[in-house]
Amino acid sequence: MSAAPATAVPPLEGVERVVGAFVLSLAVFMTVLDTTIANVSIPTIAGDLGVSPSQGTWVITSFAVSTAIAVPLTGWLVVRFGQVRLFVTSVLLFSTASWLCGLAPNLETLIVFRVLQGAVAGPMVPLSQAMLLATFPREKAGLALALWSMTALLAPISGPLLGGWISDNATWPWIFYINVPVGLLAAAVTWQIYRARDSATRKVPVDYVGLGLLITWVASLQIMLDKGNELDWFSSGLIVALACIAAVGFALFLVWELVDNEHPIVDLSLFKLRNFSSGTAALAVGYGVFFGTTVILPLWLQTIMGYTATWSGLAVAPIGILSLIIAPILGRNLGRLDPRKIASAAFLVFAAVSFMRARFDLQADFWSIVLPTVLQGAATVSFFLPLTALLLAGLPPERIPAATGLSNFARFTAGAFGASMSVTLWDHRAALHRAHLVEQITSYDFDARAALGALRAQGLDHGQALGLVDRLIDQQARMLSTIDLFWLSGVLFIALMALVWIAKPTSVAQRVSTDAGAH
Repeated sequence: MSAAPATAVPPLEGVERVVGAFVLSLAVFMTVLDTTIANVSIPTIAGDLGVSPSQGTWVITSFAVSTAIAVPLTGWLVVRFGQVRLFVTSVLLFSTASWLCGLAPNLETLIVFRVLQGAVAGPMVPLSQAMLLATFPREKAGLALALWSMTALLAPISGPLLGGWISDNATWPWIFYINVPVGLLAAAVTWQIYRARDSATRKVPVDYVGLGLLITWVASLQIMLDKGNELDWFSSGLIVALACIAAVGFALFLVWELVDNEHPIVDLSLFKLRNFSSGTAALAVGYGVFFGTTVILPLWLQTIMGYTATWSGLAVAPIGILSLIIAPILGRNLGRLDPRKIASAAFLVFAAVSFMRARFDLQADFWSIVLPTVLQGAATVSFFLPLTALLLAGLPPERIPAATGLSNFARFTAGAFGASMSVTLWDHRAALHRAHLVEQITSYDFDARAALGALRAQGLDHGQALGLVDRLIDQQARMLSTIDLFWLSGVLFIALMALVWIAKPTSVAQRVSTDAGAH
């Protein structure tokens, strides 16, 4: 979709630029915070609402998938309503949806409000990116992207810490209530500073067919992934039906969007550009693998290692420390560096972190768990920032909103799928390992008889001893399953390096489309 012709506006200056950048960053902060703050709180939310932790992950994936569906609409909404008015409205609706999430009395209602929250959050990420580029002069576009990335990476520090502390010391609805004052402040200040800089508007038709097909195939695929493990996958008629709907819906969506070239809901022609397609693929798949591990790690810490939500948050929060240090340095030097080399190095660090975690055991201490998390922070910013610059390389200003919307759609969708698949694989591998371990516990096995005898000698009866052994087997099976996932993620990160090098080398002028300041 082509945006309305851009009207060039000068960058902001002085205090106004600082304040404007700060409030725009708050939107990114709130969106990413609501992606991560619930991670460490899932066991608490699930227990309070009377569902399993696996069912509780719908709180995460429902938000991610609805955000992904809403993001491609940003281009049309900007043309119709103007980017400043759309941004402020989205922030206000996000605050309202957050308040409703806190009031939810059961899981079903919470999921509905999380879907609403994700839908109104969709335009906030690409709009904040485009408006932040317009806030800075074109020679500082790399710094603007770095600032945007720093804010997005600060949330992984705050999210687990806030989520864990709130879960342990207050009630879980407050992980949503805290968005309300932040959102109201961001909306008020943004309108005050940017209202005179709104983009031109015009009435354009909505691609209702494309939108309907988009919602159909993404929602069907997500529900299939979330319910598959619970319903034993393709032995269930519902899962087979969802898979067929997703496949047919996706095929029809591609055909319709490629045929309806005048007002498509998603500008798929961007994928004809090598840098955009390879950069978006690497960013989306890499984020999906990364997000899947960030969902599993707190679950493992709380359900297997006995961590409280607060300590689980403390264990995963340091991911942002090196990110905040490296982001401004990388932003200032991005124009002089090859983004493909930076992203490749980031994937190697991601792989190294995954292999370090694959060496965890049930005796792993707190600092052994924290160390790879700290190192992961360096990889996070070093793959996110250069790949964003790479996929935007050489694009004219009028295509920036569509490109950022489509790349963020791919990233959010991959994140939702990564979370679902990680939980499914975690459960499946745990069941497999449990079956193998149980096979070795027989009345003829000397070690098993010795262990049961030792437990009975401690005063446990036969039933109590068997119950304790059963819990130990479950714990060991989950540990082995967690190790399997980290090994798999490490291999995937190494494989992703190939995608980065499909992209063409870019000139300094092309790496960040500084002309996006016209937006």
